[in-house]
Amino acid sequence: MPDRELHEPNPDDKRYVRRDKDGQFEEVDDVGRSSAQDQRRDAEAESKSGQGDRGDRKDG
Repeated sequence: MPDRELHEPNPDDKRYVRRDKDGQFEEVDDVGRSSAQDQRRDAEAESKSGQGDRGDRKDG
């Protein structure tokens, strides 16, 4: 799975995007909604760097 990138098409409109092998947007999530969902629940899995939407990150 490719890493998600922070994309800001307009000022104050930030989104996390994931691109497919051709460079087209495959998945697009609004930063505010994504962050709010992440804070509401604990993930069952741990994730690697750049894959924060796929599970929780452990610092350290």
